[in-house]
Amino acid sequence: MFSFKQFSVQQEKSAMKVGTDGVLLGAWTPIINNPYNILDIGAGTGIISLMLAQRSFSEQIDAIEIEENAYEECVDNFENSPWADRLYCYHAGLDEFVAEVEEIEEQYDIIVSNPPFYSEDYKTDNASRDLARFTDALPFDELIEAAYLLLSENGIFSVIIPYSAEEDFIALAKQSLLFPLKITRVKGTPTSEIKRSLLAFTRIEQTPIIDELIIETARHQYTSEYIELTKDFYLKM
Repeated sequence: MFSFKQFSVQQEKSAMKVGTDGVLLGAWTPIINNPYNILDIGAGTGIISLMLAQRSFSEQIDAIEIEENAYEECVDNFENSPWADRLYCYHAGLDEFVAEVEEIEEQYDIIVSNPPFYSEDYKTDNASRDLARFTDALPFDELIEAAYLLLSENGIFSVIIPYSAEEDFIALAKQSLLFPLKITRVKGTPTSEIKRSLLAFTRIEQTPIIDELIIETARHQYTSEYIELTKDFYLKM
C-alpha cells in the first residue's frame, strides 16, 4: 500500500508499482481546459486517474488496463478513493476500447498515458511486468492514433516518455495533427542527464512552452519546483 494525502494505492498485484513517472504526469498534466471527462490509457494501479480526480472537477474519469491483476487493483483503488463515483476502469486493450468509444462518438477533454517504453530486445521472466513495460504492448503510433481519434476539439493529450524518444514522438504526433503545447524535460539532479520528457499536445499549432524540472539537489533533498509540483500528494512534502 502506498499512501498519499487524499488517497491510497494498493499495488501488491500490479506489475508496475507507484513510481516517479506516474506521479510527475499526474501532477503535471495541464487541466487548463476545465475537463468534463478524462481518459487514462494503460492505467496500472490507477494512480494518474486518482491524481487527476483530486486536481479537477471532471465528472467522468475512464481508465483502461489490459493486464488482469493491475485491472483488479485499479478497480479496488478507485472504489476505495473519495472519488469512486467519478472513476471507472475498463479491462480492455486500446484498439478494442477505441472501437467501442468511436461507435458512440464520445471524445475526451484530457487523455493521459504513462506508456510502456523499454523497447530493449531482452525480456524478463515476469510476463506481466514485460507487458506493462515494453513498447510492443502499446506502440507509440497506436497511442497517438487513439489520442487523435478520441481527443475533443479543445482537448489535451499528455504523456511521459524517455527524453531519447521526444523528437520521434513529437514528429509522429504532428503527422496526426497533434501539436505540442508544453514540454518539460526532467533531470534527476542538476548534473545528471535529461531522462524524461513530459509532453502535452493539442489540436492547435502553437509555440510550445519549454522548461526543465530537476527533482533533487542531493539524495532526498528535493528542489522547490518538485516540491511545488507534488506537495498536494506526497505525505512528506
